[in-house]
Amino acid sequence: MFYNGYYHLFYQWNPYAAVWGNITWGHAVSTDMIHWDILELALVPDQWYDQYGCWSGSATFINGKPVLLYTGWSNVSFSRDNQVQMQAMAIAANYSDPLLREWTKLPQNPILTAPVGINSTKFRDPTTAWLGEDGKWRMIIGAKRKHRGVALLYRSSDFIQWEKAKHPLHTVALTGMWECPDFYPVPASASITGLDTSANGPHVKHVLKVSLDDTKHDYYTVGTYITSSDSFIASNANLDAGLGLRYDYGKYYASKTFFDSKKNRRILLGWVNESSSELADIAKDWSSLQAFPRIVWLDEEDNDRLLQWPIEEIEMLRKEKFSLKSSQIDKGATVKVEGVKSAQLDVLVDFELPQLNGAEEMVVNTNNAQQLCSVRGATRSGVLGPFGLLVLASEDLSEQTAVFFYIMSNGEGKWNALICNDQSRSTLAADTDKTPYGSFIPLSGMEKTLSLRVLVDHSIVETFAQGGKVCITSRVYPTKAIEDKAQLYLFNNGSVPVHLRELTAWDMETVHIGSI
Repeated sequence: MFYNGYYHLFYQWNPYAAVWGNITWGHAVSTDMIHWDILELALVPDQWYDQYGCWSGSATFINGKPVLLYTGWSNVSFSRDNQVQMQAMAIAANYSDPLLREWTKLPQNPILTAPVGINSTKFRDPTTAWLGEDGKWRMIIGAKRKHRGVALLYRSSDFIQWEKAKHPLHTVALTGMWECPDFYPVPASASITGLDTSANGPHVKHVLKVSLDDTKHDYYTVGTYITSSDSFIASNANLDAGLGLRYDYGKYYASKTFFDSKKNRRILLGWVNESSSELADIAKDWSSLQAFPRIVWLDEEDNDRLLQWPIEEIEMLRKEKFSLKSSQIDKGATVKVEGVKSAQLDVLVDFELPQLNGAEEMVVNTNNAQQLCSVRGATRSGVLGPFGLLVLASEDLSEQTAVFFYIMSNGEGKWNALICNDQSRSTLAADTDKTPYGSFIPLSGMEKTLSLRVLVDHSIVETFAQGGKVCITSRVYPTKAIEDKAQLYLFNNGSVPVHLRELTAWDMETVHIGSI
């Protein structure tokens, strides 16, 4: 959230070890979402209703002042044999303190317990609340009925006494537990301008995002919020919550958006966990991180899809610039981008779209895209691909993380661009998950270019394809391609030459993370 000149990030944290456990709320502040200062813990498990941890939640502004809602995990008998998840609330001890260092839990806690018919261990993660036309607050809580994901809806006049609505805001069969739900408006005009969470009207669409506990992926769907019934209808039933589109097709989970009132934009933050072993995490004494903040808005070309892009503040970290323009990448070629020797990069690249007539025939869909990225990996030879970038590459190319396109035909006059982060050769280390990740974008044949933006930061690679239509985040752990020994290459393993329109890469500054 943004409050009194500072962005505030609250995050799940174990203060005592680089493994899961001892769940508290860490707290950091920033003036630009790039350089951060760590503050004291905001919430710690010190009450009977949160003795097993202060779990996920949200912040809501009431009359300009933020309050926190979160899930406590405990039980009355203090026995883990009968665990209970409950919702609790905290307020700032001093709202004149712009850093909001201290938080006080309400004596009325817990303010909500699981309703009849809901497993008390499947009732968590209250959202940012919004005001309805009747002046009552509304929020949703993630839940599960049998194997049906549920967004339970609650209403309140005073933000302390909450009443469950007769019907959930939304539910989808066979999607399992919905964790960390998020519900927010976006302009139907596809404007990049964000909206306050309570905004609604004929020119507004809504986004429902759910984190699937079964698969550990974040799915979203765009649709309409019906205020008269307090219900949500997805615009495309095939792309309903948990069935269709994901924020990110790699390591990205338990994400959360907020309305940035400073710059009128909707900001997305997501948790990126490790692909290394727990023993490796303990050895390096840290585990997991937050992805770069992203701005999100509706895609003008496809109103069922969101676009995501790194916030503009990241550009302040750009240092030395490297460029290549208008060159051909022949079949089997690997072209080194001279001068680039860094494990911290921001890379933009545009390829001219080749003639599609010769594309290989292959069915590409949401169910097989990742598998195709493995089968049709960066080192395999094709026709229209694979072609793209090799980042965090060693001089001898024994370590490399490939980010590439592979164009395929469905045999019926339509094409798809497969987009992959292939970390199968990212490290010589053996104790890491090197599974390639991927998705696809339908092509109309009218596109002139295929574009990538790739943010590289030592062990993380964030890919934004076609202006943010598809995003893929990878964790990689090179042993040779580190620091100034990390190289950047272009490659083409397709049989058709690819024309590079332009590549621009920047070496990036190291950010400040301190404490105040």
